[in-house]
Amino acid sequence: MANAQEAALHYPLADELPAPGKTLEVAPGVRWLRMPLPFALDHINLWLLRDEIDGVAGWTVVDCGVATDTTRALWDQIFADELQGLPMLRVIVTHMHPDHLGLAHWLCERWSTPERECRLWISATDWNAGRLGSRRGGFDGDGAARFYALHGLVDTAALAQVRARSDYYPSLVPQVPARFRRLMDGMMLRIGGRSWQCIAGYGHAPEHIALHCQELHTLISGDMVLPRISTNVSVFYLEPEGDPLPLYLRSIAALRALPAGTLVLPSHGKPFTGLHTRIAQLQAHHEERLAEVMAACSEAPQSAAELLPVMFRRKLDLHQTTFAMGEAIAHLHALADDGQLVGVTGTDGVRRFHAPG
Repeated sequence: MANAQEAALHYPLADELPAPGKTLEVAPGVRWLRMPLPFALDHINLWLLRDEIDGVAGWTVVDCGVATDTTRALWDQIFADELQGLPMLRVIVTHMHPDHLGLAHWLCERWSTPERECRLWISATDWNAGRLGSRRGGFDGDGAARFYALHGLVDTAALAQVRARSDYYPSLVPQVPARFRRLMDGMMLRIGGRSWQCIAGYGHAPEHIALHCQELHTLISGDMVLPRISTNVSVFYLEPEGDPLPLYLRSIAALRALPAGTLVLPSHGKPFTGLHTRIAQLQAHHEERLAEVMAACSEAPQSAAELLPVMFRRKLDLHQTTFAMGEAIAHLHALADDGQLVGVTGTDGVRRFHAPG
């Protein structure tokens, strides 16, 4: 195990992983596959669920991977070797981030026929966000660069790279299906004769949907609960005063209502049991980060960029830096909205936070 927190969890499949283009059964009718990602976080877990819709036997997939030729080629291998000659019936996407939504349009188009449409199922909020992001300049570019500069990122090279990323999201999510089926909190889906409950979560994405099957004692957690890394909780320039951290903490606290022995199928890392333990670890992690931020701001006013060495004790690439900036701002906003910090934009155009008084 990489650390003591991981060792506190149990991994039923130990170190076994699905080979590229192959699947592993993790629960009756539930198969695990992995797709590569072009980031430091180098993979995403996807899930194939045996299904039947309107008398047609086939599969439901949960999440898609990014839109790259490599991912498409691996999917083609899955289609040939792992579907038992059956079609894909629907595509469920937990949320709008590129590694989850990227190939939804391609999959839906690939498996739709004149007789039956392979539909995207997703929350309305994330469908709309994905549609916005898939347009050039929808998320990144000048607006994001100005936002990071306001919060103290002064590295001109990094800001130039952020400005140049106006087509970053569309490069990974080139198109989102024009029609979808809306997922909502509490909704029950019948998949393969079993009931799966939708559980909405907030703070990581606009309206993330996890899926819980009581019969299988299984939770497809998406990104809300990951076994090894903490879920990114960020403020972005489109919602510059956002306060996502309390939303995230309330969302994972609500998952304590599920049985402690639930099998968790995360989007990154390995399937595990120990849900309540992991929730406690994540809560403690954010409590520690909040305490570190509060201590630093009590000594001297701090921008989000000035807090990066406090919160992240490793070298960050640009992709990681943008996530780290968003997370630092999220912790600052949580403390400010709770009245523990005050934010002021200085004459240098940088917003810093300090303890009141």
